[in-house]
Amino acid sequence: MPLRSARPRSMSRGCVHHPFFARCYARVSVAAESRAGMGAVRERLLAGLSGRVIEIGAGNGLNFAHYPRTVSEVVAIEPERLLRQMAVEAALRADVPVDVVPGAAEALPVKSEAFDAAVLSLVLCSVRDVPRALGELQRVLRPGGELRYFEHGAGGGVLMRSAQRVLDRTVWPPLSGGCHLSREPVAALRDAGFELGSHRRLLMPEKGPRLPTSYCVLGTAWRPGSQE
Repeated sequence: MPLRSARPRSMSRGCVHHPFFARCYARVSVAAESRAGMGAVRERLLAGLSGRVIEIGAGNGLNFAHYPRTVSEVVAIEPERLLRQMAVEAALRADVPVDVVPGAAEALPVKSEAFDAAVLSLVLCSVRDVPRALGELQRVLRPGGELRYFEHGAGGGVLMRSAQRVLDRTVWPPLSGGCHLSREPVAALRDAGFELGSHRRLLMPEKGPRLPTSYCVLGTAWRPGSQE
């Protein structure tokens, strides 16, 4: 198995192409590392991980610089072509081995029970079939394997939640690569059978106007069972 990919593997299944969204996301996400405090959130998300890790929806690879050296390998799944190219470049600069792989969260191109931990970072909002994707995570994690997640979703008062639902039914998903604003990531993890640990509600950015994308959660969960 390669430790680090200089270019993505050839695989058509699960690949998507949203060039306008990808370029916008890349610019906004890089700016948010310092201006919105995202770099510090990524540090908290990944601190203490070890062993083999699968990251779903790696985007442009901004998490890679924050993985601790106790991680032996990261397999990073990203379906969008332009973002995946950026992730490959980020992988070459990472301190841990990162293999960037095309694929969809609903059909992960990896073996069952192959990973000690998994990472979800701002991805459940855009997954087409959330229960199926979380079922795939259950499959690829070893029993007792850890899941770290940082997701945005429904939040705010009645008016904000109503605005999120209206945007989800109209312009937001086509403009933002399939993103949905009103999903409930913690409830989805619970319904999928994960054992929930602690989680913390965050606002991004922490200071400034409250946007439909501002309501986030950072937490930990586990696949039930223990490794024999």
